Amino acid sequence: MSAAEGPLVVGVDTSTQSTKALVVDAATGQVVASGQAPHTVSSGAGRESDPRQWWEALREALHQCGDAAREAAAVSVGGQQHGLVTLDAQGDPVRPALLWNDVRSAPQARRLIDELGGPETWAERTGSVPSASFTVTKWAWLAEHEPEAARAVKAVRLPHDYLTERLTGEGTTDRGDASGTGWWASGTESYDEDILARVGLDPALLPRMVRPGEVAGTVRDGHDLPFSKGTLVAAGTGDNAAAALGLGLRPGVPVMSLGTSGTVYAVSRHRPADPTGTVAGFADARGDWLPLACTLNCTLAVDRVAALLNLDREAVEPGTEVTLLPYLDGERTPNLPHASGLLHGLRHDTTAGQLLQAAYDGAVHSLLGALDLVLDSDADTSAPLLLIGGGARGKAWQQTVRRLSGRPVQIPEAKELVALGAAAQAAGLLTGEDAAAVARRWNTAAGPVLDAVERDEAALTRISGVLSDAAPLLERTAATG
Repeated sequence: MSAAEGPLVVGVDTSTQSTKALVVDAATGQVVASGQAPHTVSSGAGRESDPRQWWEALREALHQCGDAAREAAAVSVGGQQHGLVTLDAQGDPVRPALLWNDVRSAPQARRLIDELGGPETWAERTGSVPSASFTVTKWAWLAEHEPEAARAVKAVRLPHDYLTERLTGEGTTDRGDASGTGWWASGTESYDEDILARVGLDPALLPRMVRPGEVAGTVRDGHDLPFSKGTLVAAGTGDNAAAALGLGLRPGVPVMSLGTSGTVYAVSRHRPADPTGTVAGFADARGDWLPLACTLNCTLAVDRVAALLNLDREAVEPGTEVTLLPYLDGERTPNLPHASGLLHGLRHDTTAGQLLQAAYDGAVHSLLGALDLVLDSDADTSAPLLLIGGGARGKAWQQTVRRLSGRPVQIPEAKELVALGAAAQAAGLLTGEDAAAVARRWNTAAGPVLDAVERDEAALTRISGVLSDAAPLLERTAATG
């Protein structure tokens, strides 16, 4: 038996690249065991993964946790948002899942926006203007390009839904992840049957919505998992909502997450509806809202630039007038799904380290451009920006965010915040607490604060100018791609 003070819970993070599992003491927040196993993602025109890999990765990660996982009283799954998981009558995947960073559905996104009356209508009804990342556009793409596969579908799930259903045998989802589909009406907090009808998706194929704090089910027999039969399963949620839980976020506290994708978000008590499409009006996993802006190109894009230059990712050099827009996978913010990377201002004396710094600047510029739109008007602009995700540990990322934001930056010491948020959700089932209050009790946001430095307005202006001037070229890429 473990030396934990309270019951043990398991939090899971099924992300783009891997599945992680943490066994956490519900009383103290101490991580007593952990495990991780990788996934593969296709390359080329699409970004796809076989959902069965996620399940095998979860099993492997849990077995790495050893005896501690067998003692767990509850489990919850946080997962990558937007992915389209299509299942047949036996619950097996009809085809690989279309992931959030698969941008092939950009034409369907544009058509759906027009058909429903424009971006203002979408923002008011669903809280967001759909981009190629959203699940509704992926379903529309599938119905158009693979009609036989679409006809074979008997259930539609999101990535976290898929794993939760494999655990419980019941199809469920939560408001946080559902709000990223494009077919969930944020005003009524229910599926929008008109939108579903427009894309030919039967509401009966969708999972039941589980309310915050409600039990989604219990672990069923026969899966070779280190759980006792009857272990409670929480609703789970999308990765950003899970990270917000993991930080115990209060309204108005800004977060920048640096991962494969980059996001900025904050909890709000007001239902968001941005007709420009920059801010997605997501729900959080508690009952509030999580306005969020997302970029497709973050740590992976910058690491790719470093590899091309044969540099360590920290080998940046200052003093450059070069601009690099690292849109290697197209981009969501700004909405340029078929754009590619763009380099401007190259000179004989430009160094490789300056090019790498320009890639960091281009990635952070996109996120900071949306931060003011994410925050409510009464938010404290001097409050520290919480920096999380894999990139948050990198000195080059930290210094770039400080220089371009002009804000103090706090680096929470807690790692794996998505899995911690899921664990807090599981703990809430046992204690009756709000999941964010559990995380605050665990003090997960504690960490060093880096002082504010003078904001580099010249760099921000230069990057904005290049982006504005290059917009016709980047949009032309979409038209001819």
